[in-house]
Formats: sequence, C-alpha cells, structure tokens
Amino acid sequence: MSFSGNVKEEISKQWNKARHCQIAELAALIYTCGFVTITNTHKYKIKIQTENVAVARKVFTLLRKTFNISVDISVRRNIEKQSVSYMVLVRHHVDAMRILQAIKLDEEQKKRVSPLLIQQPCCKRAFLRGSFLGAGSMSDPNKSYHFEIVCTSEDIAKQIQGLMLDFSMDAKIVLRKKSYVVYLKEGAQIVDILNIIEAHVSLMELENVRILKEMRNTVNRKVNCETANINKTVSAAVKQLEDITYLQDTIGFETLSDGLREVALIRLAHPEATLKELGELLTPPVGKSGVNHRLRKLSDLADKVRQNKEDYYD
Repeated sequence: MSFSGNVKEEISKQWNKARHCQIAELAALIYTCGFVTITNTHKYKIKIQTENVAVARKVFTLLRKTFNISVDISVRRNIEKQSVSYMVLVRHHVDAMRILQAIKLDEEQKKRVSPLLIQQPCCKRAFLRGSFLGAGSMSDPNKSYHFEIVCTSEDIAKQIQGLMLDFSMDAKIVLRKKSYVVYLKEGAQIVDILNIIEAHVSLMELENVRILKEMRNTVNRKVNCETANINKTVSAAVKQLEDITYLQDTIGFETLSDGLREVALIRLAHPEATLKELGELLTPPVGKSGVNHRLRKLSDLADKVRQNKEDYYD
C-alpha cells in the first residue's frame, strides 16, 4: 500500500464522539466524493463513490452510527484498468433529506459548506480529515513532499484552504484541468496537517524520513565542502610546485632569499603537506599565513620570470 493509502487507512479508524464532528466529517466526504441525485418524482438520493475500501467503510460507519440508517454498498471492478470502486448509496428519500439537512446542503448552498458546520476547531479538524479521505493524496515522502486535496468547486477549495490557514499552514490553490487543487509542499507543514487530521502513526513515519533525509543532506554538504577544500588545496599545491620547479630550472634557488629558498625546498620535499605542516618544518616554525605569504611571493616571482622571458623572445 502507498504512503497515501496508509494515511487514509489510519484516519479512517479515527472516531469523534461528538455528533457535530461526525456531521462535519461526513459533509466533507459528500462534498469531495459524493453527489446528490433527484428522481423524476423529486426524490433525493445520495451517492458517495471511492476507490479506497477504508474510505467506503468510514462512510458506511458514519451514516449508520450518526443517523442510524441503512445504506447499500456496491462494488465495481474494472478489469482493463485493474481497479475497484465502491459506491455507498442512501436510497430512501427520507434518509437522504435528514442527511442533507444535517450537513446544511441545499440547491443554493451546494457549492459551499455552511460555516455553521466548521465553527469549532474540532469540527475543522474533522472536516479536513474527511476532505483528505474523500479527495486527498500524498506523495511518498522518500521521494518528495506533497499533500493535496482535489476539489471540483473553487468555493470548496477556498474553504479548505481557509481551514488550513486557520491552523497556520500556507496552503496554495492551483487549477489542474477542471479541478481546483489545495496543496502543501513543505515537509514541516505536511507534518502539521497529519497531526491535525490525527494521522499520528503516519506522522512519525514521515518524521523519521525527514530526519534521515536531513542527516543525508548534512553529510553530503560536509563531504562536498571537504572535497572542494581538498581540491582547492591540491590545486594550489600543484601550482606552487610548478612555480618552484620553474624557478629552480631558470634562475636557480641561489638568487632567492633565505626564507624563500627554505620554504621552496620544504615544499619540494613535502608536496602533499598542508600549510600548517610546512610551517612546522621551517626553522624557526612559521604560521600558516607566513608560509602562504612566502609561497605567494615565489609564485609572483615565477610569473615575473615567465613574463620577462616572453618579453625577451618577443
């Protein structure tokens, strides 16, 4: 099962004792993956469709326990796509009307959830949980951080975004084909939303992945930094050896001052030594900056000799 499926499996087992929270969660499911039909005789029916058996089970439980009504469940298999879909159906008009009145859905209000349903923080949490169950998904945190809820209505998307903002999350909305997608991209905020919808086990799994990723990134940064420093040191040492060898072959070390001659001989004898190690080999010992200063003078001198030689031949 995918990480997203694990989250849905976990939160489908969460149960709010307060009836107003149960209604808020059911309302979210109906708004995100349900639809209301009206027969020729003006009878209402409610259908909630999902490809996740845990979500179907949660819808069934909410309807039975919250409203004490009987519902039908049908299963459809698509052999070509190798998928299964579940339909939870409220057939009886009286039962459907009780539900629609409870979630305050009517023809004029069908694209937006009544604010009365999501006034309290507990109801906001329940609504967000139901929204994710109905139309949410998450990427595998080992690959990337992405949490989204797909809405057919811009009004619903903005309401879900507003609920996330109430919990201090910077949710964004993007239009994808004909759907409005509310999404989070930051790992820390996805941890927060999992806590809000009470997916605590999944939250811990995500945190473990984040910690491991951060450790890897830290190690990689240190290795890259050390590699860059080593490359820089090696390149500098190679250039110093080239300059010193050039001076030895052209003007000779006899023309150098005692300090420059000593550091040149030490560098030739210890090509892999650091500046600190070179300084400790000098008599008397010299600090890193002093060694670096002498080596720079040797390089400058080598450049001048090269330039004079070019000018001579020109």
